[in-house]
Amino acid sequence: MLAALLLARGRVVSDSRLNFLLWGWKPPATSGAQIYTYMSRLRKLLGDEVRIERRPPGYLFQAPHSAVDLLEFERLDRLGRAALAREHHQEAGRLLAEALGHWRGGALANVTEHLADAELPQLEEARMHALESRIEADLALGRHEQLTAELTGMVAQYPLREKLRAQLMTALYRSGRQSDALQSYYEGRSLLAEQLGIDPGEALGSTYAAILEGTRGPGPGGATRPVPQPAAAGRTPSTLPPDVDGFVGRDGDVRALRTQLAESAAGRAPGRLLVTGMAGVGKTALAVHVAHLAADDFGDGRLFAELSEADGRPRRPRDVLADLLRDLGEHLGEHLGEHLGERLGETGAGRPAAGPGADRATYEDLVRLCRARTRGRRLLVVLDGAAKGRLLDPLLAALPDAVVLITGRTRLTQVTGARTLALAPLADAAALDLLAAAAGRARLLAEPDATDDLIGYCGGLPLALRIVGSRLTARPFWPVARLAQRLAAPELRLRELSFDGMDVATALQPSLHALPAAARTVLARLAGIGAEPFHAHRASGRLGLDEAAAEQWLEELVDGALLDLCGVDLRGRPLYRFHGLVQLFAAAQPVPPRVSSSSPAAG
Repeated sequence: MLAALLLARGRVVSDSRLNFLLWGWKPPATSGAQIYTYMSRLRKLLGDEVRIERRPPGYLFQAPHSAVDLLEFERLDRLGRAALAREHHQEAGRLLAEALGHWRGGALANVTEHLADAELPQLEEARMHALESRIEADLALGRHEQLTAELTGMVAQYPLREKLRAQLMTALYRSGRQSDALQSYYEGRSLLAEQLGIDPGEALGSTYAAILEGTRGPGPGGATRPVPQPAAAGRTPSTLPPDVDGFVGRDGDVRALRTQLAESAAGRAPGRLLVTGMAGVGKTALAVHVAHLAADDFGDGRLFAELSEADGRPRRPRDVLADLLRDLGEHLGEHLGEHLGERLGETGAGRPAAGPGADRATYEDLVRLCRARTRGRRLLVVLDGAAKGRLLDPLLAALPDAVVLITGRTRLTQVTGARTLALAPLADAAALDLLAAAAGRARLLAEPDATDDLIGYCGGLPLALRIVGSRLTARPFWPVARLAQRLAAPELRLRELSFDGMDVATALQPSLHALPAAARTVLARLAGIGAEPFHAHRASGRLGLDEAAAEQWLEELVDGALLDLCGVDLRGRPLYRFHGLVQLFAAAQPVPPRVSSSSPAAG
């Protein structure tokens, strides 16, 4: 019971969920009384620091002053992988090693088999993903010889994990053991063919090819992300993430954005483009895919920068500029003095203060240097995850000659002259294509009704579809109907839409945190409306506000990408609608007793 409550991560656990986790599909007739007894025992055992509340349809566990090893692992894992994406390998290795330190033996020891079956696979997958990321950081730091023994043991334990085998091959090759690296590949290829009937994937195949070509592997652990090369050395810088394998479902959007980029590169259109849409709709995947296609239009380089931290907080513009300059090959200390690292932004913990005047001068130097390095060049810069237009202004001012492609949840009207492509969820046919790219079309067509149910539960959201496809791929012997049955219960759906570091609820959290407190109250109170269209008059009744005030709050949610405008009714009133998964996410939020009567503008 305690494990079930902790795994809910601060959300209500329904009675039906508790029944299943404790007794499976056949709970005893006295299950309600037994759950009540267990809760009473837990309250006595855990004391006053922990609150276990009855919140229909279940129970809510709150321990605000306690640490949970799983939550600490997930937080450090997110931060570590974000540092790895920015190629801060020392920081990434430290954070990921600390995250893995929270694992002391196997997870969920001594729980029921029902709870273990439901939760343990995804926990183990998260641990393996963190381990592979930590090894990737260590390989980037040149620790291949120290890693060889660890990787040999891991590959023996998990012989079908291709990334681990690719990392072992890379470590062996870099240690001067080319024949052993190739032998590991042949063993892996045979195992994949014998046990799964498949050929090696991209990570394993590209590592094998690179070893044969003598290029010492395509990167740490078989990763294909290119290493930035200084332009001064005659190399074209490119820091784009890898293109999405089997990108499908957005043919029209790809053509439109590809055309716009070509026109901008040729100077026939503004050099500012926006891709907007709700969390999980595939903005970053589309932008990266089209940026790869546009390589010929941007012969001087294509750069990628994240505008948000792993927890959704916006990054400081000066930090983003510093990263872009490093990707362009600049050694900032040579231009801005040896103490530039101490003067890039506001004073942080352990960082000496530089004083307002010096800090401002340093930032101006960054802007001037960035303008000089990009002036007159055919350069594409992808800025991913914009939240506020005012934070974009200094970045765009430093990149006047570059074409800038921005992704963000909402339309950023402050970006003057920008052309906006608003992404909608995928239609059913495109959703099937995306799901089939991961799970196999024949498998899906063999169970058409269950496949239709899966597509409906995902609501056309690419992130949800990729999670479902990945789960089916990881369980090749599961019937499609089994996963559809697990997703059928609305109160369990968001929990099921989580796999291998992908999580729909986590993707929606930054949108929620960006809202003012009163707007979060509105969101939670409106969740009961469901996923059908509604107008402000109906919302006003649920919120206890007049229609004009309710409409202002609805517009606030539209601006926050948590509500859609879907048309007008017969009287010309705007109609609003929740995406089905957003509605479930909103329904899981605590409902405060009342909504402020003041408008968003007044707040």
